[in-house]
Amino acid sequence: MAFPSREALLVAGLAVAVLAAAAAAEGGGSVCFRRVFGFGDSLMDTGNFLLSVPDDFPDPARNLPYGQTFFGRPSGRYSDGRNLLDFFAEAFGLPFVPPYLGGGDFKYGANFAVGGATALNGSFFRERGVEPTWTPHSLDEQMQWFKKLLPSIASSETDRSDIMSNSLFFVGEVGGNDYNHLIVRGKSLDELHELVPNVVGAISSAIMELISLGAKKLVVPGNFPIGCVPLYLSIFPSQKGDYYDEQTGCIKWLNEFSEYHNKMLKDELEKLRNLYPDVTIIYADYYGASLNIFQAPLQFGFTVPLNACCGSDAPYNCSPSILCGRPGSTVCSDPSKYISWDGLHFTEASYKVVIQGVLGGYAIPPLSETCKGGEFKVSQLHQCTDNPTNTVTYDALSSFI
Repeated sequence: MAFPSREALLVAGLAVAVLAAAAAAEGGGSVCFRRVFGFGDSLMDTGNFLLSVPDDFPDPARNLPYGQTFFGRPSGRYSDGRNLLDFFAEAFGLPFVPPYLGGGDFKYGANFAVGGATALNGSFFRERGVEPTWTPHSLDEQMQWFKKLLPSIASSETDRSDIMSNSLFFVGEVGGNDYNHLIVRGKSLDELHELVPNVVGAISSAIMELISLGAKKLVVPGNFPIGCVPLYLSIFPSQKGDYYDEQTGCIKWLNEFSEYHNKMLKDELEKLRNLYPDVTIIYADYYGASLNIFQAPLQFGFTVPLNACCGSDAPYNCSPSILCGRPGSTVCSDPSKYISWDGLHFTEASYKVVIQGVLGGYAIPPLSETCKGGEFKVSQLHQCTDNPTNTVTYDALSSFI
């Protein structure tokens, strides 16, 4: 499959974008969407995880170097700066979406995503002999938060209908943690495949619930190419000749699993489109947009594609015994040259390119069709180990995943 060039993505993203800057200047925010609501995990979290745990919880994102590139301080995001939701909000001419647990008036939306969140509830894992030690704030609980918030921002049925129909809902990326916690526990590929219908079903249920409340425009991202993640590259090394993709250096079986999840998700979204023809359900191809970077990193300005910027002196700069932001960890001099920030999350430079890709074509249907008459713009935009048993301290990694 031929991937569009960086120039093609930027031109497409700009063309889609030339319509929201002017609109935002005229009317305060995007003419496409008045509010943005987000659900998901650490790739979208803008502070909920840190707000959900005690002040003395030892999470690396509490401290620099997290947030160093854009905010100049820790912001509750698992990156050196902005994340996926931040760039989407900027593209639509809206302010950054505040974390729900931080309170506020939520005039332009709210973010319910929590670092470490799963699509499935903790009870699902317990019934299968896996004790969840990560955050309990699963996708279902995030939905409950939204339903609790809705009456406070919509005083009448008319208000609720207006808010729901004129807002954009991001359902994910979520589900990656459901797989992550099985993968690091050494579960078989068959066990992972058995989990996929349940994860996709949970995402589908959340979409249907939002639609029942009046949502008309939803973005549902797929999973990333997890075989390119420094954490997995460091804990699953191999000498087999066909183990790594020749072009990218990523682990083939992990990327193939991401593709399997994404195919099932896309099939489910097509069923939902047929069930709800008056609702726009957009599949955001995070996999394609980010794999494009790994296939031609220099084209996007990345000179270090597979190493973590913040980590330790270990293969892929990633050792779960020394986490980013902890004593002994080091930070690269220029995060914009790295795709990975801390071994599991992207740098803000990478997030920006991914969103440019989604705005420019890695979305089905294209966001330009959903935002007719409006426009968007794109601004400038831890835990891995040399543990020989391939085990990880889950409490320490909980929000990281």
